Amino acid sequence: MSVVKINVLTVPAEQREVLEKRFASRAHAVENSEGFEWFELLRPVEGTDQYLVYTRWRDEASFQAWMEGPMKAAHQGGATEGDRPKPAASGSTLWSFDVVQQAAPKNA
Repeated sequence: MSVVKINVLTVPAEQREVLEKRFASRAHAVENSEGFEWFELLRPVEGTDQYLVYTRWRDEASFQAWMEGPMKAAHQGGATEGDRPKPAASGSTLWSFDVVQQAAPKNA
């Protein structure tokens, strides 16, 4: 079954809009990647300053290929270190999961 990667981003309140705009500007960057299945950017509602970036992949190899290719290129953006904008997140942790069960609506 699929694998899920959740990037937990600590984002100060004053950087939330910046983070969301950056994701919106790259809105379709991952969709054509081999093995990609799903993406969601989850904004915290209360009690935390952590956004969750949820991606689902056919397998670990597909995720790693995206990390080493399109994702790496997107984050480098061809800019030199001094030209890159300051990160919106102050911290990042990657969680990894194997999908062992799943369900969909009966009428889907």
